[in-house]
Amino acid sequence: MRNSRTTRRVAGSVVLRWGVASAFFVAAALLTASGAVRDSQERASDFTLRARSELVLLDVSVRKPKDGFVSGLQRENFQVFDEGRKEPITQFGSVDTPVTIGLVVDASGSMRSKRAEVVEAGLAFAKESNSNDEFFVVNFNDRIALGLPHSVPFTDSLDRLRRALYVGPAQGKTALYDAISEGLKHIRLGSREKRTLIVVSDGGDNASRISFADLLQDIQGSLVTIYAIAIFDPDDSESNVGVLHKIVQASGGEFFMVPDLDQVAPVFHQIAQSVRSRYTIGYVPDARLDRETAALRHIRVVATEDGHKLVVRTRTSYRLHSAEGAASDESASASSVREAH
Repeated sequence: MRNSRTTRRVAGSVVLRWGVASAFFVAAALLTASGAVRDSQERASDFTLRARSELVLLDVSVRKPKDGFVSGLQRENFQVFDEGRKEPITQFGSVDTPVTIGLVVDASGSMRSKRAEVVEAGLAFAKESNSNDEFFVVNFNDRIALGLPHSVPFTDSLDRLRRALYVGPAQGKTALYDAISEGLKHIRLGSREKRTLIVVSDGGDNASRISFADLLQDIQGSLVTIYAIAIFDPDDSESNVGVLHKIVQASGGEFFMVPDLDQVAPVFHQIAQSVRSRYTIGYVPDARLDRETAALRHIRVVATEDGHKLVVRTRTSYRLHSAEGAASDESASASSVREAH
């Protein structure tokens, strides 16, 4: 859909790989060697990173305190801390790679007057994207609907994407959490190493089956970076942009408050630029890492240049499965994980 653009990125995500002969991605439901995803309906276990000897990969953006994004940094400019322990950086890169992108768009009644601007801004975003990006759409009100035909899980066609976004009138209640959960599941079918959801909503939820706490756990155990565009309506009593902010924090993404519809397109433009401004930093956690119980691991990345501290945005935690659960998955992983690109 586009040729190239300035690499900018504000998001971070974690992926664990098995420390065997080759490095493999492991997250959510296990991926097959052919690249297909198991059609599992299990929820909680699907979104737990399972590993015993793993490589943690972080997508990191760096800015100067009063300036724009910082490019050209080297491995020596970064430090990584896992549960307070400094870890050696074993992988480093800043390559612009294609992305699997899901547009999760609120089609509830509260978005009726805002839908047209959101759709056009989303299409403009797609035009700016890398020509090798792949897209899908999740439309939601009190029901969740994938915008593309069942036989077409992803597309790079603007015409098909337009039809996917224009499916029925905006009406009904809001199942925001269910929609993001569906996006996390569907994006696992994607063939791109980098994965991003862009959620557009007023933040209210009055129809989801999944709880907010469970959704946050799913995000912590996923590969996905989430951007949120909150279209704030002071007259909407059910609007709750705070939940969008928490969702973004859990994924290492970025939150945008949009009080006026004419700001939707510029925000999509910012996201289009930021998605590619990323450093990839990898490390192997200390072997003494406690996995006796499922654990949320806390991480911190520090970046400096010429002795000055820089502003870093990345995921700040990831969730490990218990040692028992990881062991039970080991036999399955040999046939059901795919090699990383």
